[in-house]
Amino acid sequence: MKRKTGRAALVAALTGAVLSLAALLQPSVVAADSRRLIPDVTLTTQDNEQVNFYDLVKGRVVAIDLIYTTCQYACPLESARLARMQQLLGDRMGKDIFFISISIDPERDTPAALKAYAQKYNAGPGWIFLTGQQTDIDMLSKKLGLWTDPALTQDGHTPMLLIGNEATGQWTQTSALDNPRYTAVMLEQWMGGSYKQGRNYREAKPIANGSDVGAYDFKSFCSNCHTIGGGDKIGPDLAVAFDARDPQWLAEYSLRPDAMRQRNDPIARMLAEKYPHVRMPNLGLTPTEVQAIMQYVTIQKSHVATDTGNATATAPKVVATIGSASTPASPLVDAVVAIQQALAKDTMVGVAAQAKALRDAAAALGAPGTEIAAGAGVLAQQTSIADARRAFGTMSDALVASVKDGTVVVGDDIRVGYCPMVRKSWLQKDGAVANPYYGQQMLTCGELIK
Repeated sequence: MKRKTGRAALVAALTGAVLSLAALLQPSVVAADSRRLIPDVTLTTQDNEQVNFYDLVKGRVVAIDLIYTTCQYACPLESARLARMQQLLGDRMGKDIFFISISIDPERDTPAALKAYAQKYNAGPGWIFLTGQQTDIDMLSKKLGLWTDPALTQDGHTPMLLIGNEATGQWTQTSALDNPRYTAVMLEQWMGGSYKQGRNYREAKPIANGSDVGAYDFKSFCSNCHTIGGGDKIGPDLAVAFDARDPQWLAEYSLRPDAMRQRNDPIARMLAEKYPHVRMPNLGLTPTEVQAIMQYVTIQKSHVATDTGNATATAPKVVATIGSASTPASPLVDAVVAIQQALAKDTMVGVAAQAKALRDAAAALGAPGTEIAAGAGVLAQQTSIADARRAFGTMSDALVASVKDGTVVVGDDIRVGYCPMVRKSWLQKDGAVANPYYGQQMLTCGELIK
């Protein structure tokens, strides 16, 4: 798959910055009639309510972005920034200003999945999550100017935020990864008033462990990218980071990670190289909030260490196993898993031979295996990994359909994987996700659904 070049990404970022500045300095930029530009498409909210999209923006100041709940890269950062803006805007949320997050993976993002995602970010009144038919969402995304060809992006879309005032016809785009304080200023100015921090959502509604501000902030801004003792996620395990880094450095990096990268801080530069897909964002946190989060992480880290020690002392050692073989698999499964493993490792070694074996095994099924055999035959002819991945996706569509209808029987240790970015499935052994469509670039992107 092609990736957006560094130069193209820089141009996009600079364009967003220019648009943001233009919006702040010249808020009189007026678009054409909003009613004509925004389609009357019906979508479903996280509360399973049918809504007309235009009704959600009519007469309102809105911030609109595209997300999907299984995204491991930009989406968690986008949503964390909106969560921060929600705090800054306070009780204006749901009255004067609304956030609208639209899933680009509606097949997986049911209302229940979106509701759980919203709860991760403590989404309050005025923050709406939408799903619906894929064709409707693609059409709406293109109409709003937010759609990007998934093949040209890192995680299926470009993290942009559309900000508009439907009543005045003012619309602009900015990066969804901008400092949330700047974006909050833009939203406030478009309302015609000066910016000042509104009532915090911690005051507006009760939350679990309301006295523990650090727990609340960690859940809202950190937990979707970091664990405490659970290993690396999008970013490093904070239990390990807190053991390895000086507390003063951690506090400064949490406050101003962008500034530390700009001045070539060696640790910040190392982290950027180790986690190249998504860099630590500037969330506009205050020193008090950073201190509360650090205290919370320190306490939780000690709990993890205690629990681990106890488990080591009392629990018997368990040897991990992968699935079982109680159900005999079709002869073609070994071939298709071998191809999946090769593509996941970014290699073509053995792909052609295994594709021919897959073709022969599918042909032996007779009429039910015709489509699988045809797809495997095309796959066997490919010489580049990009073409092989496309052919593998076409073949997998037929194969997974046959698994679901019982034509092909797989063992208990075989799972169906799904990649929301290319909207394709695959078969693999039980265990960690190994995405054959992106390989080492985004190996764990996707989910196992069987």
